[in-house]
Amino acid sequence: MINFQTGGMTMQRIIACAALGLSALIGATGAMAQSSTLRIGLAEDPDILDPTLARTYVGRIVFASLCDKLFDIDEKLAIVPQLALGHETSADGKTVTVKLRSGVKFHDGEPFDAEAAKFSLERHLGMQGSFRRVEIAQIDKVDAVDRLTIRLHLKAPFAPLIAQLTDRAGMMVSPKAAKAAGDKFGTRPVCAGPYKFVERVAQDRIVVERFADYWDKGRVHIDRIVYQPIQDSTVRLANLKAGGLDLIERMLATDIGEVKKDAKLKLATGTELGYQGITINVNNGEKSNNPLAKNAKVRQAFELALDRDAINQVVFNGVNLTNNQWVSPSNPYYLAKFPTPKRDVARARALIKEAGVATPIALDFMVPNNPESRAVAEVMQSMGAEAGFDLKIRVTEFATSLNEGEKGNYHIYFLAWSGRTDPDGNIYSFASCGGPLNYGRFCDPKVDELLNRARTATTQAARKAAYEEAAAKILPEGGVLYLYHRTLLFAHSARLEGFRVMPDGLIRATNLRLK
Repeated sequence: MINFQTGGMTMQRIIACAALGLSALIGATGAMAQSSTLRIGLAEDPDILDPTLARTYVGRIVFASLCDKLFDIDEKLAIVPQLALGHETSADGKTVTVKLRSGVKFHDGEPFDAEAAKFSLERHLGMQGSFRRVEIAQIDKVDAVDRLTIRLHLKAPFAPLIAQLTDRAGMMVSPKAAKAAGDKFGTRPVCAGPYKFVERVAQDRIVVERFADYWDKGRVHIDRIVYQPIQDSTVRLANLKAGGLDLIERMLATDIGEVKKDAKLKLATGTELGYQGITINVNNGEKSNNPLAKNAKVRQAFELALDRDAINQVVFNGVNLTNNQWVSPSNPYYLAKFPTPKRDVARARALIKEAGVATPIALDFMVPNNPESRAVAEVMQSMGAEAGFDLKIRVTEFATSLNEGEKGNYHIYFLAWSGRTDPDGNIYSFASCGGPLNYGRFCDPKVDELLNRARTATTQAARKAAYEEAAAKILPEGGVLYLYHRTLLFAHSARLEGFRVMPDGLIRATNLRLK
């Protein structure tokens, strides 16, 4: 049975969300002649809106309108200029010179220049609690060479650097605003994106409006964006159909047919860069004192108890891509040497017996509160029981689950990662001993050595060889059990034009129009 004490969508909340959508529709109709407002339904409420401290996928969706980066990616995963015009790397790989775009302003009117870029990067590296530090840790020093040039001095060659700068590590913030706000900057962020922050009401809405002095304002056609967190996918879709929302992310796979049949709606899909997995608390506090955490054979048994393909068929109508690695089989860094194991309950039971562990093995299973995650958890609960695992599902509000994850208040945690263009972004922060997203505290000095070798190697072959050696320890012993790569499912009103599904799953605010 599912424990709904810490999460769950009440009927009152469903009614409130539906009412919100109706009122939004009425308000939008009355204001349409004066301005255009795009309403986006999010599956969760983002955490703090500070690119240095943030860690959620939905937060990255909001940042895509607020905070431009030094570089971006295109639909084919090629790195393209944004606030930077280009870069050059020295022959030894230890110096990277970046040319910056001129004529850029922050939302407070302050100019974006080399000093501002230096400030933002140093903030990512030095701020207490920074989740960006590990992403660009090889930067030893940042110099402002002239008004529009910065030079990054690296401790060692760092293959993922420019890819890291296409995401939050590359987001630039106003030095003036950041200094004034301190650790409260995330309550009113000031960046250099196409939209500027207006207001936030927790669990209700985030509002941004068009920035008149944006450097590329010719591609901005909508006056205001309202992001509305609505956890229940059915309610999000109902609001979209009623006209209270214009675009929703992470719609249910079971709703694909319904969207396709509705002439007022359009379906947009893509394959994510990240993965859905189970984080295992192997060494984070008192809750790591259990057989699953202490014995790799029990962890291997847990994996063998699961049927990834069956989960995909039952919950997702087969639209996702099952896999046991941090990158998909289409990625050049996929390791064919480690194929996805098939379900084998008999072998799972034998491994538990070899480990000398009594069954049933009771596990606190923390699951973020959304319909698909709950459905997957229930299927896993049933599968695990056949091998001797008693999964006690604890449904938890998403942001709360992240805090619980950090504290180690779980045995296993159902958690997705939206993915990065370079494989380092999918593994280093999760599997290195000091990784900020390593909630289970898996730690192996040899793995650290190999992951650092993959970071500093200068050829794809050398990097892949290091990952292959690391995978031999991470996959059977590590703190994450990889399950599948999701198909990105967006639905939007036929009124919305210019929307494209990007490989990172983020909603670019430029080039969008409302008819």
